[in-house]
Amino acid sequence: MPSPITQVQPPLEFIPPDFDPLVYRGMCAVLPSWMKLRVAIADVEVENTKQLVELFQQFQAGKTRFLLAFRHPTPDDPFSLLWLLSRSVPQTARELGVSLQKPVHAHFIYDRGIPLWAGKFVGWLLPKMGCVPVKRGKADLVSLKAVRDLFANGQFPMAASPEGGTNGHNEIVSPLEPGIAQFGFWCVEDLQKAKRTETVALLPVGIQYHYITPPWRSLEQLLLDLEYDTGIRASVSPTAYLGLQDGTEPTLEQQTQLYQRLLNLGETLLTQMENYYSKYYGRSLVLPDLPADADPNARLAARLKSLLDTALRVAEEFFAIAPKGSLTDRCRRLEQAGWERIFREDLNLEALSPAERGLADRIAEEADLRIWHMRLVENFVSVTGRYVMEKPTAERFAETLLLLRNMVNRLKGEAPKPPLRLGPRRVVMTVGTPLSVSDRAEQYRANRREAVTQLTQDLQTAMESLIR
Repeated sequence: MPSPITQVQPPLEFIPPDFDPLVYRGMCAVLPSWMKLRVAIADVEVENTKQLVELFQQFQAGKTRFLLAFRHPTPDDPFSLLWLLSRSVPQTARELGVSLQKPVHAHFIYDRGIPLWAGKFVGWLLPKMGCVPVKRGKADLVSLKAVRDLFANGQFPMAASPEGGTNGHNEIVSPLEPGIAQFGFWCVEDLQKAKRTETVALLPVGIQYHYITPPWRSLEQLLLDLEYDTGIRASVSPTAYLGLQDGTEPTLEQQTQLYQRLLNLGETLLTQMENYYSKYYGRSLVLPDLPADADPNARLAARLKSLLDTALRVAEEFFAIAPKGSLTDRCRRLEQAGWERIFREDLNLEALSPAERGLADRIAEEADLRIWHMRLVENFVSVTGRYVMEKPTAERFAETLLLLRNMVNRLKGEAPKPPLRLGPRRVVMTVGTPLSVSDRAEQYRANRREAVTQLTQDLQTAMESLIR
C-alpha cells in the first residue's frame, strides 16, 4: 500500500467488469509508446502464435471456451499480454487468412488489492478493460460467481496467472494455485448443465524478458547502492567499482567478485533480519544441521527459509492463525486476516461512537503494521539461493538485486516504488499446447480434489516447459 493505514476503512466492494471499447482502443493506441518509454520494452517476440489464433477462431465459432494461463514474472506482463492479443494474434490471423472478430481480447482476473496500491486511475481502468477482481485469501463468492459466469458466457476468453502474483524470476515458475484448474472444471459443469457442446481448455503462455544490452554497469551501481543502504559500505567511492560496462561480458574475475558481493549482501541482510526477530520478537531461528564445509549457497537458502517462516509466524500469532500450507498459502491467509480488520464488513462505520471509531482505527493500524512482515516474505517465496550461481547472466543478477532492492526499501520504511528499469528489454512470449479440461470431466466427477490437483500439476509442468 502507498502509505501506512491508520484508520478503519469501509468494506472492499466488488468491482464489476464494464468493458468499454473506446477505453480499449485508447489503450491499444498508446501501447507501443507506453511499452517503449515507460516500461522499457523495446522489442516483442511471440512463438507459436498460430495456436492462439486457432483457439480464438474456435472460441468465436462457439466451439470452445478457454483460459489463457500466463507466467507472471513482473508487473509489466499485462502490457506484454495486451500486445500479444491486440497485435500479434490479429497479425498472424491475417497472415494465415483467418478472419477474427474484433476486438481480440480477454477478461483478465486480477487481485482486488491492486487498486489499493496502484491508485484510483488503475481502479477505474481495470473494469473498463473487462477485468474481474478476486480476493486471494478467501472464498470470495461474489467474485467467484462473476468469474464462473464470464468463463462460460463472457464476450472474451479468460486470462489469469496461476502463480497468483509476480515472483520476480524469468526462469522459475512458482507453485501454481489450484483456482485456475477449478475454474476450468466449473466451466465444464456449467456448459453441461446448459446442454452446450463447447470444449474447455487451459492455454499455458510463457513470458520472459531479456536485456537487449546486458546492463552490467547499472547492475554494479545498484549493488553499490544496496551495499551502502545495508552498511556494508560507508560511502560509494570510485575505487569501489569493478569497471563493468554495459554490453560487455564481465571477465571471470569480475564475475566472481560480483557474485561474492551479491552473496555477502544477502548474508548481511539475513544477519540483520535474524537479529531483528531475535532481539525484538524473542525468536530463535532454527537452522538445519549443515556440515561446516557446506556450500555457502545451501547455508544461505536454509537461513532464508527459516527467516521467512519466522516472519510469517510473528504475523500469524498476532492474527491467531495456524501456520498451515506453503509460504504462499500462509501469505494469502494473512493478507485476508489483515483486510478483515482494516476493511470492516461487520461494522456500520457511520453509526460508531467516537470511542468505538477510535478502537476500530487502532485495530486497523495494528493489522497494517503486522501485514508488513508478510509483505517481506511475498518477495522471496521463490528464491532458491542458487539461482545466480547456476547461471550468472545479467538477467538473473538483475532479478535477484531487484528483489533485494524491494526488501531494503521496505526496511527503510519507504512506500513501494515503481520497478527499476535497468535498460531496454525484449519480451519473448511462448504459446504452449492447450490442456483439455473437458477430457478430464469423468475424472473430476469421480474425485474432484484429485482431478484439480492433477490438472494443476500438469499445468505447472507445461508452464515450466516454456522456459527458454
